[in-house]
Amino acid sequence: MEFEISAWKGGIVRMVSISDLEKMRDKRDIPNLIKVLDVTEDKKAREKAAYILGDIRAEEAVKPLISVLKDDHWPIRKAATLSLGRIGDKRAVEPLIKVLGDDYWHVRETAVLALGAIGDKRAVEPIIMALKDGSLNVKCEVVDALGVLGDKRALEPLMDILKEEDYILRACTVTSLGKIGDNLAVKVLLNSLEDENFFVRVNAANVLATIGDETALPTLQEALDNSKGESHEFERALKEAMNKISARKKKKA
Repeated sequence: MEFEISAWKGGIVRMVSISDLEKMRDKRDIPNLIKVLDVTEDKKAREKAAYILGDIRAEEAVKPLISVLKDDHWPIRKAATLSLGRIGDKRAVEPLIKVLGDDYWHVRETAVLALGAIGDKRAVEPIIMALKDGSLNVKCEVVDALGVLGDKRALEPLMDILKEEDYILRACTVTSLGKIGDNLAVKVLLNSLEDENFFVRVNAANVLATIGDETALPTLQEALDNSKGESHEFERALKEAMNKISARKKKKA
């Protein structure tokens, strides 16, 4: 399959194919990849070039990729957004924050992922605001990103998410609260041991095991006593959590 490009090195018009783009990847031919990104009107070629620039972590492409965030074709915006996150240059933080308001949830979701990957604290508040996004996919990515960023400002907003009906979202939230690891998070995680959904309960037990807070032991034991063989997987998670926390306690003694 071939793509027409309106300009090329030396001003010569030629055809660029998928094979050409892959050769550019192999050679790290960043200048010509940027030309494809900037010059050609073929959307597929531009999208492919944007992805490749991220794959090869082309720092020279940060500014051109930022300019593509305003492209009319949303798949190209998504490709540029993902690649900026993969490159990890903090110059992209403010432009990516603006992408959180994109019309397409695919692009907004990718912007959250990219900001989480870059890890700049400037993104914390804007990402928290994105918890109000109408797309469940975006909200799930937001919850994950807040866990990665590990900022305590996210604790209360994440606790509110535990009231959501979607159990997958609650299960992801439990994991992210554990990554933040605050004492307040531990209390919330203990409450999640009583969640109506099996996955949320198991996640809560596993996360409590990772945090290792000794104050969780009585509640973990209570949850095990109340389970009465109804869920073997949950009981296994509770036992493992208690064993890990107790072992850590002995090491301190």
